[in-house]
Amino acid sequence: MNFFSTNKKLGILGGGQLGKMLLYSTRKWDIKTLVLDPSEDAPARLGCDTFFQGDLMNYQTVLDFGKKVDVLTIEIENVNVNALYQLKKEGVKIYPQPEIIEIIQNKILQKKFYKKNKIPTLNFKNFSDLESLKNDVAKGKLSFPFVWKASKMGYDGYGVSIIRKNKDLENLMDCECIAEDFIHFKSELAVIVARREQGEIQAYPVVEMEFHPTANQVEYVICPARISTDIEIKAKNIALEVSKNYKHIGLLAVELFLTETGDILVNEVAPRPHNSGHITIESSYTNQFEQHLRAILNLPLGDTKNKVPAVMVNLVGKENYTGPVIYKNIDQILAIDGVTPHIYGKKHTRPFRKMGHVTIVNKTLNKAREIAEEVKSIIEVISK
Repeated sequence: MNFFSTNKKLGILGGGQLGKMLLYSTRKWDIKTLVLDPSEDAPARLGCDTFFQGDLMNYQTVLDFGKKVDVLTIEIENVNVNALYQLKKEGVKIYPQPEIIEIIQNKILQKKFYKKNKIPTLNFKNFSDLESLKNDVAKGKLSFPFVWKASKMGYDGYGVSIIRKNKDLENLMDCECIAEDFIHFKSELAVIVARREQGEIQAYPVVEMEFHPTANQVEYVICPARISTDIEIKAKNIALEVSKNYKHIGLLAVELFLTETGDILVNEVAPRPHNSGHITIESSYTNQFEQHLRAILNLPLGDTKNKVPAVMVNLVGKENYTGPVIYKNIDQILAIDGVTPHIYGKKHTRPFRKMGHVTIVNKTLNKAREIAEEVKSIIEVISK
């Protein structure tokens, strides 16, 4: 299906920063795009051909939007799946497929999928509500510490908590959830896999993620990951196995734990462009956003190799600042060689909200990591 300079339309559910960056490539290829997002100030609004404001979880809103396009994709998995199933029946091509989104947007279904397909993951137990979990703790069937995760709607550290004592239970939402084994892992890794309709599949180099100690969100992404060749091969093979089992079309970001004993365990996945892949804009021959388009439009996949070592720094709202955003000292980081900032276009900041990222490229990875630390110390995302 040729979308280049035609009247065919690509629809994107979600107009956040991922949608905005996806539009860099649609503009490059003159592909007509429609975007649906609940916010009138969505970052992707100015980059698409037509913007619609509406609730991504509303059946009729998603159904009406989907009927306007030839191919429909997502930049966030929290969308109305029932509407996607109906659109698929009516002939709209939807990638990733509704049945995959349905599994991935529910952490219980996702974890059961790994167990069923013998994919290594952490042990877990699911609960219908918070009271059921508390009862298991009281009866000694569940021991501290463990990781609590809401089954749905979690992202960027929200809906995830480490539970070390009874008092920690009082801060949790009352919802369907899982309790997952708490382990001391060596590092967190990620692999982005692209797959298109005819079965062609490509994996990007393994990246290493460093997390903020309290916000539970990625602070730095390092590529290539500082791991042995054996671990790299093992991580890629597991990510490819996950992709083959899902049979998704498009991108699949596979987040992994590397244990102290060298085991690789799947944490969770995202069926779309991902924060761990932003680094590919500067570091790879084919960035993740163009690759996603190639995959969902059934075009030959691009080269995933690195051109240069790189480190990405997430720009998040500084604590104690809420309101119209100011990027303090951005001119100072622009004076540093190899530094490229990406500002997402969100007008208001709040503590730990993702507002942008900075990529640092250098011929040596250690130097890139040093500069990333410097960038992090200089720039501040504050408010007026």
